[in-house]
Amino acid sequence: MQITPLERYILNDEGMTRGLGDVEARILVEWLVDRAGQIAFVARTDDEAWNDVRSICRRGRVFSCFVRLWTQPESRGAALQLAAAERQHWPLPSGEVEPGELMEKLLAWVDRQDEIVADSLTRMAA
Repeated sequence: MQITPLERYILNDEGMTRGLGDVEARILVEWLVDRAGQIAFVARTDDEAWNDVRSICRRGRVFSCFVRLWTQPESRGAALQLAAAERQHWPLPSGEVEPGELMEKLLAWVDRQDEIVADSLTRMAA
């Protein structure tokens, strides 16, 4: 499957970056587009690729909302509730953090967790 329709789907989702600054929005969109490229490469069918992209976009909206809430000190309780309700287990920031830095740290943590899972599956298959 070509990446272009998947990219277009991500780029047309205005809710993904609503309320974010330019830096954190760019970081999130680049991460999603990169993930969509990986999905397009390994998906067995177009339907599987679309389902996986919709899933990462939902996850991306959770990241977006969390960053937006956390960077407003009066909304940190809501950010914690969101993370708990979405069963997200990323390490929580301690205190003030720049939104772009927070987004980078969240996505880097997710990437590391996915690598750990992939390595475990590879070792189990061997």
